Amino acid sequence: MHSTEDFDWPRFRDNKVHWTGERFESNGALLGSVLPLSAAHSHWDDNLTLLHESAARNGDHPMDLASRQLALQTLKSYVPDGVVLDAGCSSGFLLQDIQRERPDLQLIGSVFLEPLLQRLALRLPKVPLLQFDLTQCPLPDACVDAVTCLNVLEHIENDKAAVSEIQRILKPGGVAHIEVPASPLYYDFFDEYLQHFRRYSSGSFRRLLSSAGFEILNFTHIGFLVFPMFLMVKFKNKLAVRLMADFNKEGALKALLRDSKQSSMLSALMRAELKLGTITSFPIGVRLLAVVRKIP
Repeated sequence: MHSTEDFDWPRFRDNKVHWTGERFESNGALLGSVLPLSAAHSHWDDNLTLLHESAARNGDHPMDLASRQLALQTLKSYVPDGVVLDAGCSSGFLLQDIQRERPDLQLIGSVFLEPLLQRLALRLPKVPLLQFDLTQCPLPDACVDAVTCLNVLEHIENDKAAVSEIQRILKPGGVAHIEVPASPLYYDFFDEYLQHFRRYSSGSFRRLLSSAGFEILNFTHIGFLVFPMFLMVKFKNKLAVRLMADFNKEGALKALLRDSKQSSMLSALMRAELKLGTITSFPIGVRLLAVVRKIP
């Protein structure tokens, strides 16, 4: 079994780093379970994390539940053992799911925001957490067996560099599970408020992955069955912005997250879609999903 205790960790202040199983240590000093490694700017902030957590507590929004279930399916199908990096782990709900479903895997979480990681360390004390800029990933070449990356690339201006770094750190034959928002025609103030640089078309997403040298194993959409609801909400919000000078974008976002989380119809449709997705892929949807492999 691979172990993160023997992992080739990035140096901290030019000193070697070791993971004890519960915390990092460097040059005889204990550093805790969060290793800060980057000082670049992020197109996300802690207030947005707190907003999402307050409106969709416990990570049980139907879309997010389906998203994480699909990531687990990828790990079960393609990753028999080894080290998995959850890049952009946010509030850590996927890490928790993997811990529960695949305790044999060795996990690493990373995100740009150190305050978020410090909070996450209280809930996941035995998971090593790294703070860094994904476009300048400090991990060594070919060091992880799998990468999960859910709704991260849209926050990165140079997404090509981020995908290239994911490819670089994967071992030959390693797998990445990458999810992004779909349908660039429907980019609106929600995307602006959430600091998205873009939404992706199927073609642009495929080209991004292929240009990094990935083999695409699975390519589909999430939210196919709820896509009509998605379009209706987008149209309603664009109309509200046009007609209401004092439209409260933050309030509208919170209400959408809260109401959609509580929607029994949304939950039922997402459960049905997960079942259908085992036998087919979906040509449209709210999010795009690709499972890719680093060519050996």
